[in-house]
Amino acid sequence: MANKLLFGSTKSHRPRAGARNAAGGAAYAMSPKHALAQLATTGCLSGTFYATGQQQLDQVVQLVDQVNDDEFLAKLAIYARQRGMMKDMPAALLVMLSVRDTELTHEVFDRIVDNGRMLRNVFQMVRSGHFGRNGLSSSLKRAFERWLNEASTLKLLSASIGNDPSLRDVLRMARPKPANNERRALFGWLTGKLVVQWAPATLHDLPDEVRKLNAFREAKKGSEQARIVRDLSLRWDLLADTAKDAHAWKAIAKQMGPQALRMNLNTLLRQGVLRSESGKPDNEMVNLIAKRLSDEREIKRSKQFPYQYLAAYKHASNEVPQAIKSALHHAAEIACGNIPQLPGPVLIGLDVSGSMHSPVTGYRGRGATSAMRCVDVAALFAAAILRRNPDSVVVPFDTVAYDAKFDPNDSILSLSDRLARYGGGGTDCSVPLQAANGRYARRHFAGVILLSDNESWITKNRPYGYGRYGQTGVMEQWQKFASNQMKLRGHKIASPKLVCIDLQPYTTTQAPERADILNVGGFSDAVFQVVASFLEDDGSRFVAKIDAIKLAK
Repeated sequence: MANKLLFGSTKSHRPRAGARNAAGGAAYAMSPKHALAQLATTGCLSGTFYATGQQQLDQVVQLVDQVNDDEFLAKLAIYARQRGMMKDMPAALLVMLSVRDTELTHEVFDRIVDNGRMLRNVFQMVRSGHFGRNGLSSSLKRAFERWLNEASTLKLLSASIGNDPSLRDVLRMARPKPANNERRALFGWLTGKLVVQWAPATLHDLPDEVRKLNAFREAKKGSEQARIVRDLSLRWDLLADTAKDAHAWKAIAKQMGPQALRMNLNTLLRQGVLRSESGKPDNEMVNLIAKRLSDEREIKRSKQFPYQYLAAYKHASNEVPQAIKSALHHAAEIACGNIPQLPGPVLIGLDVSGSMHSPVTGYRGRGATSAMRCVDVAALFAAAILRRNPDSVVVPFDTVAYDAKFDPNDSILSLSDRLARYGGGGTDCSVPLQAANGRYARRHFAGVILLSDNESWITKNRPYGYGRYGQTGVMEQWQKFASNQMKLRGHKIASPKLVCIDLQPYTTTQAPERADILNVGGFSDAVFQVVASFLEDDGSRFVAKIDAIKLAK
């Protein structure tokens, strides 16, 4: 008889899981491009539940060597920065690109280095020596010089915030040739040189913003600083270190934008902005901040995602006035309007296993690790989709599916908080699909969205995540789900889709990329549109989205 291990039925031709994930479970290896894209859009080069920052860095370097496509590397750096809102990964990719293609590096430099912090990140990546150089090449020096000379005064002042490396370090190594005396004086001031060393520039050549900033820093009283602030349009953190008292801080707070206010509520509380001189709540300031935070026009204009408001809410001290916390709830509800409506209801598998309770940006040491966990981000995504698509179903899971009850009157933040409280055990990514094939077998769905770190390690009666025919448990259950949905639909409309959103930087997945399956790495505002487009059957793909970026400005 023929060997059935080699010559099995057509069912055995289903894709076999030939890799192990970081948890030791069965998985599908991604192609080098997809794996690199996954790391670039999820990795913060910090420790995660299953991998260290060094392991991530080593994987990135290995994958870049395997991806012999400099244009893809350039596009990925742009995508990771502009769509994924990443900081370290785009900088690392740009430095690696600079070793391989100097012309392409110059072409994309300004699209990746879009602010001073990114300039300092790239500088630090070079200085680290991890990517084949430990100093600025002549080509990179030209790119740095162009950026430093073309940046506005406000942009350079903003770039001067922060150390290790500081903008002073960058200027001393890049040694840009000043375009004029104003820029010469500004470079001299930023590097701390004596005025006589600025020659032929003098103090009179300093930009007006710098002279006003100096006046603020030299003022003796907070009331005097408050008067100066009214004529300044600088970032608040340029003023914070030398603000004398609550008078100055209140003036600063009135100049802060909604995002700065949202991110610094505890600082404002600590500096006395939210209280009057008598110690009672300063209702005028509290109401002003609450109004700014929940400004519907600003939220829609900036296309803020509810995640930002959940982060602010979780970080806010217990002493932050309730009016401000209520404004964060209201703002999150408004931000749900920025989320696209899906073409139909979906089943959302929400991983609430132990590994999902790790920080979403990785472990960064005491005081620097985010309070936002992977499960918080995933729960908020599920809640936001549910708010916009109320016929959808959320199934929290670890090794079992939980029966989640929802109150439609709950705010988006309360709903996400309740979802994040389930579970905490191991991981079986096939569980929500089992629920779909069981209790929800008669429901119509446009697809399934799995929010997880995709480190499934067990399937019932099949250890390490294996299903039948060498598949993962996820793939076994997905085939069953897709078949059932097509029967319910009568084959009249497009087949259902599976979207696996991986919140952590790993290079394997529970389902291979194909026509009905999309693997997405990372989480940003762009994820909602990618998912909506895929469910609408426009053929979009994660790597294809990156390849579609045009390099010409």
